[in-house]
Amino acid sequence: MAEVSVQVTHTGSSRWRRRTAVYPTVTEALAAAGDGDVLVLAPGTYRENLVIDQAVTVRGPDPDLEGPARIAPDEGVPLVVRGSASVSRLRVEGRDITAPAVLVEASTPELTGLRIHTSSSVGVEVRGGARPTVRDLTVDNAAGGGVAVADGGGGIFEDCLLLATGQPGVSVRGPAHLRLSGCRVERADGAGLAVSGEGSAVDAAECRFDGVNGAGVRLSERATAHLTDCVVRRSTGDGVTLETDAVLSLSDSEVTDIPENALDLRSRSVLTLVRSQVLRFGRNGVSAWDPGTHADAHHCRIGGSTGDYPAVWVSDGATTVLEATRIEDVPDAVFVLDRGSRADVVDSEIVRVRGSAVSVSGGAAVRLEACRVREAATGVWFRDPGTGGSVTDCTIDDVTTGVIVSKDADPEIRGCTVTAPAEAGVYVSAGGRGTFVNTRVTGGRGYGFHVTEGCATSLERCRAERCARGGYVIAEGAARRTDCRGDEPVEAVVPAQPAAPPAVGGAPVAAGGAVAEEGRAAAGITAPARAARKPEPKPKPKPEQEPEPATESRPADEVLAELDSLVGLVGVKREVRALIDMIEVGRRRQKAGLKAASVRRHLVFTGSPGTGKTTVARLYGEILASLKVLERGHLVEVSRVDLVGEHIGSTALRTQEAFDRARGGVLFIDEAYALSPVDAGRDFGREAIDTLVKLMEDHRDEVVVIVAGYTEEMSRFLDTNPGVASRFSRTITFGDYSAEELLSIIEQQASDQEYSLGEGATEALLKHFAAIPRGPAFGNGRTARQTFESMVERHAGRVAQLADPSTEELSVLYPEDLPNPAG
Repeated sequence: MAEVSVQVTHTGSSRWRRRTAVYPTVTEALAAAGDGDVLVLAPGTYRENLVIDQAVTVRGPDPDLEGPARIAPDEGVPLVVRGSASVSRLRVEGRDITAPAVLVEASTPELTGLRIHTSSSVGVEVRGGARPTVRDLTVDNAAGGGVAVADGGGGIFEDCLLLATGQPGVSVRGPAHLRLSGCRVERADGAGLAVSGEGSAVDAAECRFDGVNGAGVRLSERATAHLTDCVVRRSTGDGVTLETDAVLSLSDSEVTDIPENALDLRSRSVLTLVRSQVLRFGRNGVSAWDPGTHADAHHCRIGGSTGDYPAVWVSDGATTVLEATRIEDVPDAVFVLDRGSRADVVDSEIVRVRGSAVSVSGGAAVRLEACRVREAATGVWFRDPGTGGSVTDCTIDDVTTGVIVSKDADPEIRGCTVTAPAEAGVYVSAGGRGTFVNTRVTGGRGYGFHVTEGCATSLERCRAERCARGGYVIAEGAARRTDCRGDEPVEAVVPAQPAAPPAVGGAPVAAGGAVAEEGRAAAGITAPARAARKPEPKPKPKPEQEPEPATESRPADEVLAELDSLVGLVGVKREVRALIDMIEVGRRRQKAGLKAASVRRHLVFTGSPGTGKTTVARLYGEILASLKVLERGHLVEVSRVDLVGEHIGSTALRTQEAFDRARGGVLFIDEAYALSPVDAGRDFGREAIDTLVKLMEDHRDEVVVIVAGYTEEMSRFLDTNPGVASRFSRTITFGDYSAEELLSIIEQQASDQEYSLGEGATEALLKHFAAIPRGPAFGNGRTARQTFESMVERHAGRVAQLADPSTEELSVLYPEDLPNPAG
């Protein structure tokens, strides 16, 4: 150890004591010092465990001018403070992961400018009723926590930096009360601030919790905290988590850039949010769960979601109040679910919502008062039995559908205006109820008020103005109207149509046979807005549209001949023929009174793009129709975007709709693996898979399902979804086309379009195809088609320069017409 010394300045009045003295160790200096004395440590390393129990001043050198005084014992606690001392400018280094670097007990010291670089259980531990004042502290402790306060401890920590801690940056366990001011916690593990236990409390002002591996702030077990002008950002878990009767008030603060829930409340916790911003969150901005859990937000901003989840989620009996709050740029704004759950939204604004601004389901209730909704797919949706509440004096502008009431939901809508909806202003379907008083729909491109058969709705003093498809389209007996007006001479009434088949989500066929666009909105599917047209003065009900007749099936031999004519695909043709033979023989055995082997007709197609998967699926459907296995044999092609909705519930409806369109034919799901991404989490693709599996089981003889995609991705998809894999009889692999097969495709296209290949073109094409890299981007048949189109285009540019080209010159393609190789 380098030579060190401690100078002690004695301030006592005893004459026998010298005014100053120098000691070789801090321990000796402390033994000689009395209350009021000043100890100044020279630069160097002190391998001592210091215990300060006097009211002394212990000061290190100026580290910028002289180098630090390092307190670095081999084991144990480097620094214990039990007196009202003033300790400053020391560097503390601990090596014992079972002990703190600095321990403050039963005292009120001042600690200033300490630099703790340690591998200890915690940087600073405060206990036993201690109340230190700590300023300009730095803790770097990868092995443990930053600051821990417990056992009646407390104190004030100002302008402190706690970074790269292996446990929570600040931990408070009750009973204890800590004040933080101007502190920063960065890259802590577990939580930036963790408060737990009866009697634990934290007051924090101008603090920042950044880059925490876990929750930015976590309160539990009756803990309380007040955070003012604080920032929580870039945590890997939730921004703020409250559990088990925790209480938090967050004022003038920000919770931003959170991959999970920005604010998550459970188990009777209470949150008060005032003048704060909740931005850029991956899941919910505010999520409240369980009876007794409550969130209040006043004059706040919530928005900029980076995921596919509602901004505010209230479920399992929780309650929420949003007052003078703005929600913007989110997939869905406010979702209230389950009996006992409630949201009160007052004087708030909800704008730029891809799905529903407010969705209420499962027996929940909502109160909207003096709110403004703009640019959303659905303004307010009351979904199912027991769901209700009120919407009063609200405006809903520039949405697809203003208000939806379905499945026995029974809200009261009073004094509201829906302006410029793309579809219906008010849509009541599937037995929905509801009372609409002084409700106005104006400037819509669909219906004003659309009420379908089987509903029980009350309309009082409502108005419909300039609605392109009619002001009131109401099934017979579905609504009671009192003093309602519109700008049409006669209000349209659609007679009951019991024979009308359901369309999307139970929406019936409207007058004229067209499926109501509002049904699509109810299913969470935003249809493109149509150009407005003038309302007809006297719309007349038209006969129900007859279902589209099934087209006459081609004979199986004819379809098989077309399959055989496809270039390549030898293995594919063999597999399809074997399956067809099994089905045909089974059909004949049944006809002869024999048992037929059960043949699952659903297939998995794997391979690269452009290998003919869609074409073979279409022919397969036609063959099954010709064998009377399927009614029509038509092909409905979909992908993830057609099946997965923007919010909970819409995915099942979309999947059901796609399946219904495919009844009697083939449902072809391209890139099916996208329904189950590797990092799925709460991805709605799982809902599509579950719905599809049930439909396949319930309607096994009505629809053939083919899932397709890249070989490796489809293998993973089936491995991780055994319920799906068990529904498919076999996997057919489509290999890449060889250069010779690609040449054959071009020769076919040339013949069909009255072109021919001139001298040298065949060889040039073979070389061209052989040189193309066969990576994931290789298009197979698509590449052949694009090559042929490029040759025709280059040929046209060449021949156009000829004054009087001959027939041969107009129809022969030469090597110079080939596109230049990539790169």
